[in-house]
Amino acid sequence: MELEDVLLRIESRLAALGISAHAASLAAKKPDAIRNLKRAVKSGDRRGVTTETLTSLAPVLKTTAAWLLEGVGDPTPGNRVRVVGRIGAGAEILPEFEQIPAEGLYEIEVPFPISADAVAFQVEGDSMWPRYDPGDVIICGRSGTNADEVIGWEAAVRTADGKRYLKRIQRGSSAGTFDLESHNAAPIRSVRIEWAAAIQAVVRYGQWRRK
Repeated sequence: MELEDVLLRIESRLAALGISAHAASLAAKKPDAIRNLKRAVKSGDRRGVTTETLTSLAPVLKTTAAWLLEGVGDPTPGNRVRVVGRIGAGAEILPEFEQIPAEGLYEIEVPFPISADAVAFQVEGDSMWPRYDPGDVIICGRSGTNADEVIGWEAAVRTADGKRYLKRIQRGSSAGTFDLESHNAAPIRSVRIEWAAAIQAVVRYGQWRRK
């Protein structure tokens, strides 16, 4: 990630939408985000900008966090995404036993743009309450990422034993394993992860529309 490129992409969206950096930062509830990024670029500070900040800015700038971060995809994509299955936040989801058609459960329309690589999962269970409720939809990248890159973050994961969870990811007690933490349930210790994807967005139950 080059900070200069991230800033250029942010500034291009500000210009396209006709809004100021200050107004966009306030709307994203990150009051100093863009100003601090400009200062970092000017001073040569290489600490970067967090995915959390870009995820907050993306809907305000009517684009995606992936485009802001790496220029991936269309800067102004569509707002439909396919829900490809369910994900366990307390409930235990075994994808190979789900009765899910190949094309997924259904398609939804959400109130912000999303990338063409995005997929969605419907939350089942309440172990991640109050952050997530049953019926919420989480959106993440289909291709996923290295599990080491989501340490400390909430992510969608598929474990080596074939279960799909929405959890906060921490390092496990032995190399190559991870702990899956919940907000109000016991952690799942020392599991191996086959696929992981950071949460790009959450659409609350009742705020998405089935198409």
